[in-house]
Amino acid sequence: MSDQQSNDADQSQASSLPMNILAQYVKDFSFENPNAPQSLLPNQPQPQVSIGVDVQAQAVGEDIYEVILQLRCEARQEDSVAFLVELSYGALFQLPGLPKEHHRPVLMIEGPRMLFPFARSIISTATREGGYPPLMINPIDFADLYRRQGQAANAEQPSQPPF
Repeated sequence: MSDQQSNDADQSQASSLPMNILAQYVKDFSFENPNAPQSLLPNQPQPQVSIGVDVQAQAVGEDIYEVILQLRCEARQEDSVAFLVELSYGALFQLPGLPKEHHRPVLMIEGPRMLFPFARSIISTATREGGYPPLMINPIDFADLYRRQGQAANAEQPSQPPF
């Protein structure tokens, strides 16, 4: 099978996942601009931005799960904080017909992948309204994040708790 056919098959399989979004919502949101207006003066250095990402999932009903994508963006100008944005963006997902052993990886990879564009837009708008250029977060590899979280959890505990 050629690479193109393999990619098409993978995309078809991913798009046919039995996964329904029942609701999307901002669970928690904070924007801080502690040094305004000084941090917004024209002679200020370009802020250095660090971004933290976390994903949490929990069962809330029969085959219904809450997935929370947490983003924390901190911009610093030399020794001071220019702005800080913290967002917990959530959704309720239903996984009808999906075997239980597949719930965790689907929720922790596909769930935040579906939520990311909405969370990215909220952060972009908040930074723009805070007086800065819109912060456009680069796409995130949630499969890699899931693997790293699994490795860290395995180092602490031998097995991950099921939903």
